[in-house]
Amino acid sequence: MIARQSPELPVPPSLELAARALPAAVVLPPETACLEGDVKRLRSRRAAYAAIATGPTEAFARPGGDVTHRFERLNVNGVPTVFGVLAAVLGPDCQPVWYRVQLPVRPNGAVGYVRAAAVEVARVTTRVEVDLSERRLVFFREGRRMLRARVAVGASITPTPTGKYYVNQRLTAPDPWGPFGPAAIGISAFSPVLQEWAQGGPIAIHGTNDPGSIGQAASHGCVRVRNDVLSVLFRQVPVGTPVVIRA
Repeated sequence: MIARQSPELPVPPSLELAARALPAAVVLPPETACLEGDVKRLRSRRAAYAAIATGPTEAFARPGGDVTHRFERLNVNGVPTVFGVLAAVLGPDCQPVWYRVQLPVRPNGAVGYVRAAAVEVARVTTRVEVDLSERRLVFFREGRRMLRARVAVGASITPTPTGKYYVNQRLTAPDPWGPFGPAAIGISAFSPVLQEWAQGGPIAIHGTNDPGSIGQAASHGCVRVRNDVLSVLFRQVPVGTPVVIRA
């Protein structure tokens, strides 16, 4: 997790945006029939969507309701603000007017609605699952298992939070041999205990300079993998990828 006092990850300004193109934006196919306000689910085990803020973006409790959060186009790390899309609220032309999205904020699992006009939407066909008890990560593309790897997870006093999240940022490291390896894949989860750390204790999948910790409950809440595994994941896991962490 990105933290001020931990070897887990250095302070965010030392990170830089990974040079990786986002998936091409998509236009949802027209429905044969719909009613204004219909909700279309936009996530399956084979595909999901990322919503990338194109400017300052507000999240609402419900379409047209109260504003719950405000986001800049770039987050505190200087990378695009991304939301994990769950569903679309359709307009009279059967195209999205609102998206129901996962938010990269506390509490874990927070959701809201953003205007479709405020974001660009990109389709992803990847998924990551982490099993804490088995200390194993599995990476899928289009529903097919592509990679399985052992991981280090949170220690008992700094546990890795379980739940359904998404990749909200991808950050490269200035020192690929440092404490979190060449890069970090940030997810929309936060430590349940380290709330006073920088940015509230966000969680990431990252490499390590302590490969002996792999397979152990040894981290401050992040999911550690070997650096060679992290390099593969970083090349193939775009923002918006669903991440499921199970006990």
